[in-house]
Amino acid sequence: MLWSIIGWIVFGLIAGFIARAIVPGKDDIGLLRTIVLGIAGSVVGGVLFGLLTGGFRGFQPAGFIGSVIGAVIVLVIYNKVTGRKNRV
Repeated sequence: MLWSIIGWIVFGLIAGFIARAIVPGKDDIGLLRTIVLGIAGSVVGGVLFGLLTGGFRGFQPAGFIGSVIGAVIVLVIYNKVTGRKNRV
């Protein structure tokens, strides 16, 4: 159980960092939000993949590429909602 949680944290951190590198502009969201971004991106990627393939079985994590795509989507929405990218 503990290794599973640690795995999710590391996976979320990597996917979140890659998403932050892909989305242009500066992101001052910190380490914890980057981890949450990656984990949320994995769930969003899993839902989108399930909808596209017709195999939707509820909320499920995506693979690595799906997680990064989901994290990019979550980051863009987060920036739009909070207006972070509009500040100088």
